[in-house]
Amino acid sequence: MNKTIYKGEELVRLLTGRRILLAGYGREGKSSEKLIRLLLPQANITIAEGNEQIQQEAEKNYDLIIKSPGIPTFVFEGHCDLNTITSQTDLFLQVYAPQTIGVTGTKGKSTTTNLIATAMQLHNPHTLMAGNMGIPLFDIVDQIDKDTPIVAEFSCHQLENIHRAPHTAILLNLFEEHLDHYHSYVDYQMAKLQIALHQQAGDHFFFCEDNCTLNQLVAQHRASIKGTITPYSLHSPMAQNLRHHPSHLQGDHNLSNIVVARLATQDWGVDDSTFDQALSLFHGLEHRLEEVGTFKGITFFNDSISTIPAACIAAITSLQRVDTVILGGFDRGIDYAPLVAFIQHQPLRNIVLIGKAGQRIGTMIHQSGIDNHRNILYENDYEKIIPWCFEHTASDHICLLSPAAASYDAFKNFEQRGSTFKELVKRYGNN
Repeated sequence: MNKTIYKGEELVRLLTGRRILLAGYGREGKSSEKLIRLLLPQANITIAEGNEQIQQEAEKNYDLIIKSPGIPTFVFEGHCDLNTITSQTDLFLQVYAPQTIGVTGTKGKSTTTNLIATAMQLHNPHTLMAGNMGIPLFDIVDQIDKDTPIVAEFSCHQLENIHRAPHTAILLNLFEEHLDHYHSYVDYQMAKLQIALHQQAGDHFFFCEDNCTLNQLVAQHRASIKGTITPYSLHSPMAQNLRHHPSHLQGDHNLSNIVVARLATQDWGVDDSTFDQALSLFHGLEHRLEEVGTFKGITFFNDSISTIPAACIAAITSLQRVDTVILGGFDRGIDYAPLVAFIQHQPLRNIVLIGKAGQRIGTMIHQSGIDNHRNILYENDYEKIIPWCFEHTASDHICLLSPAAASYDAFKNFEQRGSTFKELVKRYGNN
């Protein structure tokens, strides 16, 4: 075993003598194999990719199935003992949970994680950040020592099989999302709540009581949460104070993220002046209400991360001068009634509708009668959408990409969608 890995012997204990199946071999699967081979060169590891191969292998009675986040748990149902399923996140937290701040929620995870990490790194330069934003947790273990704080972003997929939760756990909000990976919305909610249910006495759980679904869920399971529970709200004195602090993050949804970042970092000894410095330094993340620039009198915003109605509503509310919005994409059956009702009372003059989700939104808009006196374009080609937006958006107003839908019908991911939008805006805007 490589002696330089802090608590490496605990990881070895979890893995020794096990027949291991790596289910999925993307970035995280490869990261898992690399660390296991380093710690246990003779480990018995089998790799399976694709649902069919994974199911075939799962039936061979492995001691440990390390599931990648992209593989739904229901793929294993009827093919193995579900208690044998673990994940890189689960193994990592069983060892390093006491020094971890974990952030999850339907929206705002990456922004909150990065803001917390910015403040923590000013307070303690040895702070590390990893997780769902694209840095596998096992990739940082050789940098950890006993005094290393770890700030980690967790998706629902990463949390659903954990046995130990982070010392500081944050659950930002809950909205309908990832319904293609779960039997029900309740199952999705419970996957998120694992970040609180597996804490120990002395741990700390923060949740936003402004989110009704989340507030009700915590109330239902409060007796099972061993950590100290702290609700936070936009209506608190801290929120009103932070509202007036210099920040590049716009909107109440981001103010809520700032509030919990302040609360969490207080627990770790970050003082007010250090947090204020972090808040002024932090410019937000790409594809998250990102200002692309002003071209021909029109300001363009890239909010491609918006894959649910609540995110789009928050973006329009934050910016206020939106004249054109681009909606739609891959349709996962999410309820768009709240978004259509919201649009009904907005001065939006131009609406672009993309993909099957856009078609469904368009049908609901037509049925509601709010398509009168609005320009509506049904189009899937961004090469045609962007010139239309330049033609129809009023000067001194905003054109917003906030699709409220996934991107998988036309793009690899939301990042590619956002990058395409930005590239075309700059190309046509500079002509």
